[in-house]
Amino acid sequence: MDFIYQVIGSFSLLLDPTVLFYVIAGFLVGTVFSAIPGLTATLALALLLPLTYSLDVTTALMACASIYMAGMCGGSITATTINIPGAPSSMMTALEGYPMQQRGEGPLALGHASFASMIGGTFGAILLVVLAPFIADASLLVQTTGKFSLIAFALIVIVVAQRGNIRRAAIATLLGLMLATVGLDAMVPVARFTFGSGELAAGIDLMPVIIGTFAISELLTQVSQRDQARQIRDQLKNVARIRRRDFIPPLSGIRKIGAACYLKSSTIGYLVGTLPGAGGSMGGFLAYVEAVRTSRTPESFGKGNPKGIAAAESANNAVCGGALVPMLTFGIPGDPITAIVLGVLIINGIQPGPQLMESQAELIAPMLASLMFSALILIPLTMYLLGPYFIRIVTIRRDVLFATIALLAVVGSYVATYSIFQMGMTMVMGILAFYLRKHGFPVVTLLLGFILGPNLEEYLRRALTLSNGDPTTFFTQPDSLFFVVLTAVFVYFLAIRKPLQLKTSSESG
Repeated sequence: MDFIYQVIGSFSLLLDPTVLFYVIAGFLVGTVFSAIPGLTATLALALLLPLTYSLDVTTALMACASIYMAGMCGGSITATTINIPGAPSSMMTALEGYPMQQRGEGPLALGHASFASMIGGTFGAILLVVLAPFIADASLLVQTTGKFSLIAFALIVIVVAQRGNIRRAAIATLLGLMLATVGLDAMVPVARFTFGSGELAAGIDLMPVIIGTFAISELLTQVSQRDQARQIRDQLKNVARIRRRDFIPPLSGIRKIGAACYLKSSTIGYLVGTLPGAGGSMGGFLAYVEAVRTSRTPESFGKGNPKGIAAAESANNAVCGGALVPMLTFGIPGDPITAIVLGVLIINGIQPGPQLMESQAELIAPMLASLMFSALILIPLTMYLLGPYFIRIVTIRRDVLFATIALLAVVGSYVATYSIFQMGMTMVMGILAFYLRKHGFPVVTLLLGFILGPNLEEYLRRALTLSNGDPTTFFTQPDSLFFVVLTAVFVYFLAIRKPLQLKTSSESG
């Protein structure tokens, strides 16, 4: 209860004009980036990461939380107007939003998306505040062997969640783990894989990996798709003039969707968010499928049904609260954005873990208050005030936009490390990530492998040291065995059962 009171008390920090400015500015930046197809909130957070060095930790984390929430709802803008989701989490929104746009109900579709995002984001934040301390207490039962199995579980789930792309995801994850071993050994003062380079003795810094993987590679990808960008811009020029009141969904429409749909979808999103690597796209998909399954008129979906928008947007915004649970209590990010937030914590000397809610609650509580404030206030307010302008974001000239982002990325990587070598590593990682993406390799798994690699190695070596080199300790210790069994269950349902069902059905057909 003390932590809940601290979160409530942290809302008073928003009365500080400086803090409020960074929270609102972060939300607007996250919305703009997530609305532009290809330029996600993850990219926005990666670019603004160096700025956290000039801010106090509390303000930086509150700004990160607002960007996170904005990134989930902003993608619905272009998903509705031009049928191209600005963010992966808005894929299901496009199925219903674009048909409504074609009927001249685009603003209404965005209004429903905004209201559902508010409900889902707030619900997920509340569950996070209420349940996270209990999860943190339960995590004290996890010892060294269990921590290794937990991290291994997270990496394996991240890989098998990439259905149809598991082999490439595994290769990208292993590449991230390999890059994490470069530099001095964490337990023995020996340089590894430096090839005689003094610069590499310190290892590859987290900042160049983040900025290169998301910012530089995204720019290279978007530049290679200029025809698509021109088509998007031409389509938006034909969007009719809209009024602000058109964004407010009628009460009758909200009642027709029903409270059960909002709450059930939000719960699905929160639970999915607690699974490492699942992300908003999976949460939105599962909630949308459940909405179709329980509907009396399933044939109306895909033709502009606001209930589909409500289900998808409630779920993907509730994912925000769920994804922060494993990141704060175990140091395992639930999605790419929380991976970057984890980087902010580590850079500022904050080590996530079971004691974090108690030992440094004064830093974490304001971040959760900002997450809730962004969902409850900024989502509906921003959509109402700036909705008519947001849908025209992609008309910005791409050459000007990309040149500015490239400059910020390179300068930001230097400011973060004050190293020309690490700035060069940013470009190397960007080019590497670009070619990986071009050939279908998910770079998210590379980043998570790089971030979780050091802890995976550390807990593995410590566990083997404590057991005198006996690997069966991972199957005899209860905490470790729990995650081993959980891993087997997830692998079966995600990577074995479904393919077998599809193979059986195809053979019988």
